[in-house]
Amino acid sequence: MTDIPQRPSAHAPGQVAGADTSTRPARYGARGETMRYGDPTATALQLWEHLSKAHSAVHAQATGDLTQRGLTMAEYGVLEALHRKGPMQLGEIQRDQLVSSGGVTFLVDRLEDKGLVERRTSREDRRAKYAALTPQGEEMLVELLPAHAECIRDSLSGLSLPEQRSAIGILRALAREAAGRKGTPSGAT
Repeated sequence: MTDIPQRPSAHAPGQVAGADTSTRPARYGARGETMRYGDPTATALQLWEHLSKAHSAVHAQATGDLTQRGLTMAEYGVLEALHRKGPMQLGEIQRDQLVSSGGVTFLVDRLEDKGLVERRTSREDRRAKYAALTPQGEEMLVELLPAHAECIRDSLSGLSLPEQRSAIGILRALAREAAGRKGTPSGAT
């Protein structure tokens, strides 16, 4: 005998599986209590599961696209930030990309080895190090950005444009609220 209550499927022919959560088995909370779908905690868990799966699927598409172009997602993040903002101090890149100081150094080293980024010393403060795109890096991004944007657009094309706009607002509100909670890293919005 199972602990999860079993219910018969109520899917009508042609109905999307998963659309009617009342036919799913119960989940269990932190203290072992039964939670039925529709319960706020069970709904939050289900939302988290679907957010994770959606993120993984879109991230895999984006990562695959960049890998074919010889970049990692982290390298692309640095290049895109430098393209958008211009030369940046390494500490600025660290905060913008949410990586450690060692991670920034590693990424800039790799991009420097590829000829896409160069380090510059500040004229005002010789201790300050900047990263900037090289002409080769700028040229690569001019070619890469539209193609990568098309990959992302295609990955998200399962939602209509109004649905995407609605999702942006919902996810922005979710990120803002979650960022205000204790233990959330800054920059989550």
